[in-house]
Amino acid sequence: MSTDGMSFSIELELLKNAAESVADQMALTIVRTARSSVAKDSMDFSTSLVNVKGDVVAQGLCQPRHMCAIPSAAGAVIERYKGQYQEGDIYILNDPYEGGTHLPDIYLFKPVFLERKLIGFSCAIVHHTDVGGRVAGGNASNSTEIYQEGLRIPPLKLYDAGEPNETLFRIIDKNVRVPDKVAGDFRAQISACELGERGFQDLGRQYGLDRLETLFDHLLDYTEELTRQAISRLQDGQWEFADHIDNDGFTNDPVPIRVRIKKAGDTITADYTGTSPQVKGAINSTLSYTSSITYACVKSVLGVDIPNNAGFFRPINIVAPEGSFVNPQLPAPVAARGLAAMRITETLFGAFAKMLPDKIFACGVGLDTGVTIAGYFADRRPFLFLEFMYVSWGGGPDRDGIDGASLPHSNYSNTPVEVIEAEQPMMIDCYGFVPDRCGAGKFRGGLAFQRHYRLLADEADLQLRSDRQKYLPYGLHGGQSGKPSISQMNRNDGDLETLPSKGLFQMQRGNVFHHITAGAAGWGDPLDRDVNNILEDVVNEKLSPEYVRREYSVVVERNSDGITWEINFEATEQLRQR
Repeated sequence: MSTDGMSFSIELELLKNAAESVADQMALTIVRTARSSVAKDSMDFSTSLVNVKGDVVAQGLCQPRHMCAIPSAAGAVIERYKGQYQEGDIYILNDPYEGGTHLPDIYLFKPVFLERKLIGFSCAIVHHTDVGGRVAGGNASNSTEIYQEGLRIPPLKLYDAGEPNETLFRIIDKNVRVPDKVAGDFRAQISACELGERGFQDLGRQYGLDRLETLFDHLLDYTEELTRQAISRLQDGQWEFADHIDNDGFTNDPVPIRVRIKKAGDTITADYTGTSPQVKGAINSTLSYTSSITYACVKSVLGVDIPNNAGFFRPINIVAPEGSFVNPQLPAPVAARGLAAMRITETLFGAFAKMLPDKIFACGVGLDTGVTIAGYFADRRPFLFLEFMYVSWGGGPDRDGIDGASLPHSNYSNTPVEVIEAEQPMMIDCYGFVPDRCGAGKFRGGLAFQRHYRLLADEADLQLRSDRQKYLPYGLHGGQSGKPSISQMNRNDGDLETLPSKGLFQMQRGNVFHHITAGAAGWGDPLDRDVNNILEDVVNEKLSPEYVRREYSVVVERNSDGITWEINFEATEQLRQR
């Protein structure tokens, strides 16, 4: 079989697109059939095709930051069941210390056979609404060991030769608070895996088994080559950066994350030496998750033309000391590691901003905030609401930060108000952007947003995981830091209680939980901002006249019609000369 020339390159590209199309169709299956809002609305799931070695050969559109976590989980399944696969099997796991990342992310792998030969696996990950444990939602930041966080499932058979493992299904059913949603999401995952199986088999029939295996091997090699070429175009050197999480929910001590990026030839090393030891609270990040975040960030820097498969990992090295915040050891809790993911991301981009000062955006605001509100209806039926808030980008070298968009390493969405109010005993009193809550700059950061959750049930527990009250999103090249997050509870007596960033709080009927996310940071000197852009922000009610006067030394006033706005250039000049 020839592997040279244009025809082979075209064949490889066609295979890549076909495999990615299968993974994308798997993702659409989950969107269309999942029961929980976390899956179908927030899109906290991933799909992929995996070869017999456990390498990702294609990933669906959803979550880039899951890509490295899949080989880790696949490796755990292969280690446990190699040589024992049967047609109709489906394997399950969620244990962070045996292939997973945190307990709510449940992995399903379906071995794919053609002509009685194993050709790979289809895989679907879904963040499940509940996995049992001491706090509803499985995302509590104030757990102190993994045993409090819910069911730990090592690699097991969920289906054995097509027959469901009823014992395991019953154990899961009896340990989760919303079994209908969990079971519904399992059915969506299984359907996605079955679709992936059929698509994988179609590729085998189209190309032939031996040629398909060879083509996938070459695809991974080709991806590695593209990655090395992209890295080679960057300058050699070392760049360091540090950021902090405000606290772990138990003490007021900050949690430092440090990284040194070393680029040498066609390789990149991310060294986390100097990062905090693992902490008491459940915000630690397993090595598989730290690695996955690192790969996703490097991918964002190198560009979108590199395929999403395991060949990309090969030129990238990760150093994460054992027992550190980014590589904790059992029994460290990890349920709320999404917060760690954000800070690892922002630390990496801070280092890359020194390497590539004209390409990297200032610090944005991603999934720092996770909200769980859970309790019981009057008839004792449980309700459980879980969402993660995705906010805005920081300002960039040539544009303002995007308002209301997930950050580059993820593709999440916020839960629509209509869905929340239709499914939960809650009313959303307020949802929108918050004017003035962004970092000023030549290109400003994206705005913060707020939600107000009014409880309509008798009582509920609020589990809050947020941050950026103390250590704010950092600006670049003279841009200002973003604004802090704010959490408050409006009690029925009218008192507005300020809440810490993390913890478990009680709500009563009529209580309203207010949350304002942090605002993203600015890029460049605010005095260099085009005054017409400043005027446009005032007209669009993103910034107030008081804010632009204070942060930009620009005077914006009402026209004589009392409706439209204009810049008072004379007053602006006088203000800037002070």
